[in-house]
Amino acid sequence: MSNLTISTTEFLLMEFSDTRELQILYSFLFFLIYSAGLMGNLLIVIITTIDRRLHTPMYFFIRNLSIVDACFISITVPPASINALVNNRIISVTGCATQIFLLVWMAYVEYTLLTVMARDRYVAICHPLLYPMIMNPRACMQMTLTCLFTGLLYAGLHTGLTFQLSFCNSNVIHQFFCDIPSLLKLSCSETFYNMGSLLASVLVVGVGCFAFITASYIRIFSTVLRFPVKEDQRKAFSTCIPHIIVVSLFLISISYVHLQPPSDSESIKDIIISVFYSIIPPFLNPIIYSLRNKQIKEAVRLVMRRLHLLMNKA
Repeated sequence: MSNLTISTTEFLLMEFSDTRELQILYSFLFFLIYSAGLMGNLLIVIITTIDRRLHTPMYFFIRNLSIVDACFISITVPPASINALVNNRIISVTGCATQIFLLVWMAYVEYTLLTVMARDRYVAICHPLLYPMIMNPRACMQMTLTCLFTGLLYAGLHTGLTFQLSFCNSNVIHQFFCDIPSLLKLSCSETFYNMGSLLASVLVVGVGCFAFITASYIRIFSTVLRFPVKEDQRKAFSTCIPHIIVVSLFLISISYVHLQPPSDSESIKDIIISVFYSIIPPFLNPIIYSLRNKQIKEAVRLVMRRLHLLMNKA
């Protein structure tokens, strides 16, 4: 069977290791990280839903971010871990297209949500009297739905453009999941239009959102530094710093992966880069953004106490 025939029906993903024992070990390790990340994000979702004190715009967006992170990490790690355990590298073209669509969608939604969260912090700090009116429940829901539905269009566009190409150079993807840059390297079709659309989307969405976040924080910091009371400054910064760290982690991971030179062979470096891109940000986000938050910590303790009392009664 020729490469052209194989590549139009299936692709081969990268293995965690050439050694079977290490492959199983890495599979369990990544699944443990996935489980911790999933539980951390789901805990945030549960806590911010149950505790009425956390029914504010800021925690509404944190809850949505945790849902997106739980979905994002679930797209790549469980299938890769199962494939490693059963020693299967094959993914169908349909499966690959579905994975790319979901990855691009979740990445877009996460980035635009982080942008909306920067606006939330800007309004809360720079226009506190107008905050309840501007960031009302309806506005928050509309912004979230806009992120979701424009993300569907964005993901559909790039997935459709990618799978219009012919893949006849090879069918081996040097990642443990499908992504657009890896597939463009395998294509024997002209990819100029694809690269142009990716560049345009990076300029419009990537640079646009980054500029909005940067402008928001310039105004936030200039406002906070004028606060006469140091304690007010500390409180304001404490709500902004975690968001800045999360945005930086997301952008650094995405940029680092996609600015790497093409790789023609499997290596441990490829695995580390793939893990950094697909696992680390969703795993760390609940720790950085939410679990360090005093109100969420108090809510967690309250829920644990209630569960303990229920178990004692039972």
